[in-house]
Amino acid sequence: MTGLLPRVFIRDHEKTSDPKVRAAYGTLSGIVGIVVNLLLFAGKFIAGTVSGSIAITADAFNNLSDAGSSIVSLVSFRIAAKPADRDHPFGHARIEYIASMIVSFLVLLVGFEVASDSVKKIVSRESTLVFSILAVTVLSVSILAKLWLALFNFRLGKKIGSDVMRATAVDSLSDTLSTAAVLAATLIFRFTGIDVDAWVGIAVALFIFWAGVRILRETQNSLLGEAPVKEVTDAIDAIVSGYPAILGIHDMMIHSYGPGHSFASFHAEVDGADDVFESHDVIDEVERRIRDELSIVCTIHMDPINTDDELTTELREETEELVREIDPRITVHDFRVVTGVTHTNLIFDVAVPFEIKMTVPEIKDAVSEKIRARHENYYAVVTVDRN
Repeated sequence: MTGLLPRVFIRDHEKTSDPKVRAAYGTLSGIVGIVVNLLLFAGKFIAGTVSGSIAITADAFNNLSDAGSSIVSLVSFRIAAKPADRDHPFGHARIEYIASMIVSFLVLLVGFEVASDSVKKIVSRESTLVFSILAVTVLSVSILAKLWLALFNFRLGKKIGSDVMRATAVDSLSDTLSTAAVLAATLIFRFTGIDVDAWVGIAVALFIFWAGVRILRETQNSLLGEAPVKEVTDAIDAIVSGYPAILGIHDMMIHSYGPGHSFASFHAEVDGADDVFESHDVIDEVERRIRDELSIVCTIHMDPINTDDELTTELREETEELVREIDPRITVHDFRVVTGVTHTNLIFDVAVPFEIKMTVPEIKDAVSEKIRARHENYYAVVTVDRN
């Protein structure tokens, strides 16, 4: 069923990099979510009223908020599909991240309301719970429906790389757990006469809070900017490694402007003795392949390096050895030598992982001291990159 709906309702459903197809997936997910959650809200609201269960009624309004979240998702995909314009030259796809944040706020609001109502019932010590077969039936159907909806959105989100759909899937899964808790409370009352309805309401609220915070944290990372996914950097490395003219790459940066809208840049080292036009053609071809195969717009800076000068090669290898003594995770690139009458400058960059807690001045001083200890008239001109 999860695979059938896209095949039936989405034309060219396999072309997930096409903004129109992504929008169609978003529309399908939104409509399915709205229909399922509205039906569940109606069933639970009636069951909650009949049984007098605050937990069931709260769960009903949780489904109503989910329907609202689906509407937010639906609208966001519509906006994200708009082409780039003068005011938004990188497109509108980041609206999906904002939509995910709105969904998280809606989820947290519902959690607060459920917790508030449950605490009020605990304080008042009023019990209006009545066992109802209707309630048990509705809750059981709801669990199955929400499990299917979670699977549906997870698969769609994975297929098109959508944070909104993954957030919706997590929300649906948390709803399944909370509804199961409500069902358990109803059955406990039926067989023991113990009313734990309000306490289960607290548990439901905690489930909802957990889902909301998780969605918020994931969305926050996307908005603030996060490290590129390893699979993406590996895919770029795989393409570059197919070109012997490129001796190495560094300073890679990948910026996401929303799903399917990524931009990358990095430096590619080439032999300075090679024909510049031939090297440029290789760089152009790599940029085209990354764009066509990975859907990433890429800009590559060409770094010519000296591979024939024995002194430069020897000093570079020596410098790499000295830098590894500071920390083996630090690497050297863009190395060149400028000789003078009184002293020689070794000019290079070092790539330093964030896990190394030394400050930039400390790194520069440590490198300079290592080189001066080996060569009194050699000076290190170091640029520190955090990779």
